[in-house]
Amino acid sequence: MQNWQIKLSLFLNYFVFAILLNSVGTVILQVQNNFGVSQSGASVLEAYKDLSIALVSFLVSSYITRIGYKNAMLIALGVVTAACFVMPFTASFWSTKLLFAAVGSSFALIKMSVYSTIGLVTRDKKEHISLMNFIESFFMVGILLGYFIFSYFVGDHDPRSTAWLKVYYLLGGISLAAFLLLLSAPLDESSVKAEPGGSMAADFGKMFRLLALPLVIVFIICAFFYVLIEQSIMSWLPTYNQQVLKLPSALSIEMASILAGSTALGRFLAGILLKKLNWHTVLSACLVLAAGLVLLAVPLAQGAGERTVTGWADAPPAAFVFPLIGLLLAPIYPAINSLILSALPVQQHGLMSGLIIIFSALGGTTGSIITGNIFEHFGGQNAFYFSLLPIGIMLVALYFFRKMVK
Repeated sequence: MQNWQIKLSLFLNYFVFAILLNSVGTVILQVQNNFGVSQSGASVLEAYKDLSIALVSFLVSSYITRIGYKNAMLIALGVVTAACFVMPFTASFWSTKLLFAAVGSSFALIKMSVYSTIGLVTRDKKEHISLMNFIESFFMVGILLGYFIFSYFVGDHDPRSTAWLKVYYLLGGISLAAFLLLLSAPLDESSVKAEPGGSMAADFGKMFRLLALPLVIVFIICAFFYVLIEQSIMSWLPTYNQQVLKLPSALSIEMASILAGSTALGRFLAGILLKKLNWHTVLSACLVLAAGLVLLAVPLAQGAGERTVTGWADAPPAAFVFPLIGLLLAPIYPAINSLILSALPVQQHGLMSGLIIIFSALGGTTGSIITGNIFEHFGGQNAFYFSLLPIGIMLVALYFFRKMVK
């Protein structure tokens, strides 16, 4: 297979960051147990992660071709490897914030480089959207395995124990392996090298001109609200399982894996369906069905905490039904990303990838903080009803996005 080594490297890079980035929901639960942090206080971990992503993306996206995609990914993997090996020695809330800042900053480099590299190793639009969906589905596989990896290190016998921090030795080892694989993988970046003599001001000017395009503006609305929905659910599902459904801590984390598994399956199926069906029809149907699932699943949580739960077999139906929303939301993000990138010349993919990451990060932070505050002030039972509002906004935005893509 042509470019197999660099493609394998892209998958492994995304896998590593899938576990680290989306461990935020697990860590939100653990810092409440270990360090006595409130729900609204714990919600800022999402901000440390996502605002770092947004800031680095803003500063680097217009300049990434000068660094080189491969070099940027190597820098990111190096930083995260070091951060993971240091983390077990610093058991505190402030060090957790710093870890997510490092992970977020590094992921900005990874995502910009991965999205841009896809355009270098694919031949046409169909291959582009297919590889995009498969890489994003593998990202969800990483999230899925991450829940089980973390739950293995979390002990229910002593909720205040910080032994779970040893998980970062394992994650540091995986990151180091990804670094070594990428180091040996060839990548031809000659077609996107920045012109010599250009300035950073000129590069920023290109990004802002791109941001002024109506198609890009509508896309940004879609991406922002999609990630707002996804992260508000993903980051708070372990807490929802423990505090609303009254599941043990380790089981709360494990059962959140249903969301990641259903999302991975949804993106895999989307890679097949979107080759045959109209993308707008598929995505609009997914949003309508997702809204219906919220209205069906959230009421199931009423009274769910009245019995003692020890394992998957006696978990309440709400723990299984609500995470299936991932199956319905899954196709949206990779599809709209592929559509906007395919609509632009390959030289602009780095800039567009930066904009994707910036506004996705802002959406993730906004969703998590809003959900955390709803949890604290209105109760976890009502927190996920909030997702109905951005689902409605996305339906309208996708209609205009379809007209502009045409």
